[in-house]
Amino acid sequence: MKSMKFKALILSLAVLAASCQKSSDSDPIVDPNAKQTLTLQNGAVISGVYKNTILNVPEGNFTLKGYVYFEDGSEINIAAGATIKSDVSDKGALIIERGAKINAMGTAAKPIVFTSGKAVGQRNPGDWGGIIILGKAKTNRSTEPTIEGGVGKNFGGTVDNDNSGTLKYVRIEFAGIASQPNSEINGLTLGGVGSGTTIEYVQVAYGNDDAFEIFGGTVNAKYLVAYATADDDFDFDFGYSGRIQFGVSLRDPSVVDPGDAGNGVECDNDGTGTNATPATRPVLSNFTFIGPNVDNTASKNHNFANRFRRATNFVLNNSVLIGWMKGGLSLESDATYNSLVGTTTTSEFKNNLLHANASTYRIGSVTVAGASDAAVKAKAEGSATITLAAAADAKITDPFNLTSPNLLPASGSPALTGAAFAGDLTNSFFTSTTYRGAFSTTNWMAGWTNFNFTKGANGY
Repeated sequence: MKSMKFKALILSLAVLAASCQKSSDSDPIVDPNAKQTLTLQNGAVISGVYKNTILNVPEGNFTLKGYVYFEDGSEINIAAGATIKSDVSDKGALIIERGAKINAMGTAAKPIVFTSGKAVGQRNPGDWGGIIILGKAKTNRSTEPTIEGGVGKNFGGTVDNDNSGTLKYVRIEFAGIASQPNSEINGLTLGGVGSGTTIEYVQVAYGNDDAFEIFGGTVNAKYLVAYATADDDFDFDFGYSGRIQFGVSLRDPSVVDPGDAGNGVECDNDGTGTNATPATRPVLSNFTFIGPNVDNTASKNHNFANRFRRATNFVLNNSVLIGWMKGGLSLESDATYNSLVGTTTTSEFKNNLLHANASTYRIGSVTVAGASDAAVKAKAEGSATITLAAAADAKITDPFNLTSPNLLPASGSPALTGAAFAGDLTNSFFTSTTYRGAFSTTNWMAGWTNFNFTKGANGY
């Protein structure tokens, strides 16, 4: 009897085990670490923190509400033709953290637009934050710095070819808010972004702070447009060493930061002018810098075409700089002066056309023996830069038209010839041209940019 009971027990346990095995085989195994993919519907709100998420934003209209974070491992994919407007009361900002990606892939016919949520005629600079992309490339800070703007995120590392995604045919309008003094969100802020990232055909218009600010990193870019910026159009710091070709700076005389000075380029090694490495050394070619070209009360804080200071190095070649009221090329520290005019020769200013209404070449806070404005001019002109007596001498077709600018060289313009590509500019990134400035006979801004902002009583 005991033997039969024991056999029955064994049989029952076997059936139970088989039943459990069958249940285990048929039930899905859920991986808590698996990425989730979300696709928004037209009219959706983008808000909060995205962890381990792929967010697809199709063509349509969307709202960016508050500070929106994409954490390490997440990505946002934005389709051509998408328009993302900031919430009016809870101003938006898009933060792509280290290890995350943004793929905003517009086209010339269907650009991606980030803009104010206010109605046309009520929009103004500073209506929302902007876009911040953070990467793992080197900076010249001893510790991983926190990006400005009050978002509380670090950037930088050792991966110089880090890939944070792609921005292509993107407009960023009416951005730029300050979380606190000297800590602003710019139109496009890049912190420690690596050379694996693609940035091409991006316009920042009516930004309340800088249009493009790059802190360290090695990211390269082409076809950038800064229009009607309140502060600086291109700002480099913390050891940035990437390359940029085909850039535009176009100032609106009526828009400038009342508490700061707006420049075409502002460039520092760091905030206190140390010799920390890697040194800030942007390599720039084929830029067109169009200053305000007027001197009135509204434009008093418009400053210099180029402001290189605080121990920075730089390369700026094959470019056109006209219409600047206070200065053209400004060198503002001993180390910066020596890098161009002195013995270190780590900087270049070659094959440019330069005009300013005052102080075309200038030095500031330079104590090097024999340093002078004249020495800077001699160095530039000895490197095939032409100093122009008037902005019109550049013969750019219609450079000061704010609603429909034509920045192509006119017939007989000295910008049509005179470019040279040697040294750093032999890198395969650069497209060799014979012309100076951002344009020859083709307007690559056509179709995807917007300059048609007419200001009414309450805004644009």
